[in-house]
Amino acid sequence: MSLHVRNSFEFVMDAPVATVFPLFGADRERMWDSSWNPVFMHPSPAEDIAGAVFRVKHGHHDATWINTAFDEERGHIQYVYLLPDVMVTLIDIQLTPLGQDRTWAEVVYERTALSVDGDAVVAHRGDADGKMGPEWAALIDGYLKKTAEVGP
Repeated sequence: MSLHVRNSFEFVMDAPVATVFPLFGADRERMWDSSWNPVFMHPSPAEDIAGAVFRVKHGHHDATWINTAFDEERGHIQYVYLLPDVMVTLIDIQLTPLGQDRTWAEVVYERTALSVDGDAVVAHRGDADGKMGPEWAALIDGYLKKTAEVGP
């Protein structure tokens, strides 16, 4: 039986959902995370839509990602990615308004190993997944502050 783990984290952003929602798209994520560099296969040019397919380097592996939900009205974003013969990962993001100028985010990672070697990767990444909230919050907050200083 393959190892399967589920972990989550939450954080709050000091901006409305309409401002932060686009930042959870694969193309726009690179605006707040300089280490993120997806290569889009579809659509071309890159656009954050449900059905987008892109690749991302994960260590020695190339992962194929699919955006399975990008629903701004419901504040729902979801991705699935595959590391061949290693693991499949589902990332589910839910954004909820907290008044007019704040947004609560819940991010859930589910990882399933595809091999015995994948069990170790799933265990290692699973341990780290639930601890990423402060990092994501700091990166997004830094981006929002920088763009507010620059202005429209």
